Amino acid sequence: MATMYDVPADDLIEALAEDLEERLDEPDWAQFTKTGADRELPPEQEDFWAVRAASLLRKVADRGPIGVERLATEYGGAKGGSTRYRVAPAHRTDGSRNLIRTILQQLEEEGLVETAEGEGRRVTPDGQSLLDDTAGDVLEELDRPELERYA
Repeated sequence: MATMYDVPADDLIEALAEDLEERLDEPDWAQFTKTGADRELPPEQEDFWAVRAASLLRKVADRGPIGVERLATEYGGAKGGSTRYRVAPAHRTDGSRNLIRTILQQLEEEGLVETAEGEGRRVTPDGQSLLDDTAGDVLEELDRPELERYA
């Protein structure tokens, strides 16, 4: 049986996003919001909400229990410090906590993530089985000889 560690993360996230796209509802405001202070525009992907939800589910399963603050740090980036009149180095900024919190709440409603009191959020057995089942499907579809030993 394949686990989420046996397949490349980008392939797993892509397959999970296809499944979560039907299960999660993107809020109306999501098309207008940026993913962090370091961004200039909202994301242009059509399935951004599902891809971010899949990525969050994988991160919570890998690093959980983990809180919104730490996840916001993971999804952050560098904000340019220069303006027209002065030159300043770039500063580190966090990702959007509202976006992360809303997706985690939706994943909780689906029963894939649960809140651990005082520790953050962790994946439920249903969420872990979804990850492992999806990883098994991805591993079967992959045509990479170096991954055949996990099949």
